[in-house]
Amino acid sequence: MNTRSTKGFTLVEIMIVVVIIGLLAAMAIPAFQKVRQSSQDKAVLNNARQLSAAADQYYLENGVSTVASSNLVGSGAYVKAINTVAGETYPAGYSQGITITILSVAGARTITYAP
Repeated sequence: MNTRSTKGFTLVEIMIVVVIIGLLAAMAIPAFQKVRQSSQDKAVLNNARQLSAAADQYYLENGVSTVASSNLVGSGAYVKAINTVAGETYPAGYSQGITITILSVAGARTITYAP
């Protein structure tokens, strides 16, 4: 008499499930990275807009055409804080009418904002 249990999964069934999960992950990861890059770029661009608006306000209030970022960002300044989202580097100073260039966004991209 054979008392072998037929409950459970065979090795082939488990391998098929693993392959299906691998294929789904292979499709999802590039889409996730694309959405992540897009959201980082939008956050960096928003920071650039805030800095540009702060610099414009500083120009108007002080009658100058250049400003150091230390005068724009801080607890008592125009912008309370700039949260970096991708290890980006913001300029140390701003000049009226000059394009803002943010370097090393995620270590690879450069974003420009023309006020």
